[in-house]
Amino acid sequence: MLKILIAVDGSELSLHAVRHALSLVQEGLRANLVLANVQEAATLYEMVVAHDPLVLQEVSQGAGTHQLAAAQALAKAAGVEFESVVESGDPANSLLDIAERFEVDAIIVGAKGHGNLRGALMGSVSQQLVNSCPLPVTVVKHAEQDASA
Repeated sequence: MLKILIAVDGSELSLHAVRHALSLVQEGLRANLVLANVQEAATLYEMVVAHDPLVLQEVSQGAGTHQLAAAQALAKAAGVEFESVVESGDPANSLLDIAERFEVDAIIVGAKGHGNLRGALMGSVSQQLVNSCPLPVTVVKHAEQDASA
């Protein structure tokens, strides 16, 4: 049975990636999912203001859990087994680490998500994964993106 990592950032496009994976399973692909959310690392300002690294970790974990909720609901409704993980750090590198740790066979990501300006200037997470991941990476585009591409 295959194990597929899906990057979930809370955006509608990341949910399209989840729906794509679920449609593959419904069409007969035998697969389990790993739903992964990566939170940006805390800034120096956040670390100074919080005074307690555990508080920042709890906030980050809570935000990631919240962003995974819709994807988890879709997988549950489809009856597809899944695991969930929330990490903190650089999104592309963290997803590669998760893929290795969970021994996944493939990665599915949305074409764009909730990125920051740095991501727009340097290239999206999906683009970084396509360029550096040794596994198959499927980039799911939204229908509106297909029309303009």
